[in-house]
Amino acid sequence: MAIHGFFIYMITKEQKKEIVKDLVDKLSRQKTVIFFDYTGLKVNQFQKLRAQLKEQGIDCQVSKKSLIDLALEKSGFKNIAIKNLPGQIALILGYDDEVLPTKILYNFSEENKELKIVTGLIQGEHLEKEALIELAKLPSKQELLSKLVGSLSSPISGLVNIFKGNLEKLVFIFKNIKLET
Repeated sequence: MAIHGFFIYMITKEQKKEIVKDLVDKLSRQKTVIFFDYTGLKVNQFQKLRAQLKEQGIDCQVSKKSLIDLALEKSGFKNIAIKNLPGQIALILGYDDEVLPTKILYNFSEENKELKIVTGLIQGEHLEKEALIELAKLPSKQELLSKLVGSLSSPISGLVNIFKGNLEKLVFIFKNIKLET
């Protein structure tokens, strides 16, 4: 049974099959899946989160726990069960960056205490809440690459400055020699 506006309707067996099929497809393409409890989160807050995720090409899906479990099982993730988790569970699926979905969800949960990260999968590896939070606190891939490039270019630019300084001194010496003659 699902609630939409003021109307309560039953999800048909065919609709459930479609939901599971869609989830299996998304799970087969994902690099990251984060499950979170959104109990107490207001609709406008949830919409804001979805918009932030969508900007980055990350899917956010709400579904019945039993359907999520079925999709996980069909996708080969038998070591994780959602039906026993407390609260209302939703999931986000990241397809490009392993860390970005976790960072967005963690930062959002810092501003909205109702949202709680529960568990997740990173490249098929099951991670608990604590590990996901630690991962979210790490610098992003872009930040790490920028630091690497800076570290690699630092000695080169230092060498260039040394040569430049030596050349300037040589030019200064030649000017002084020319002035003396």
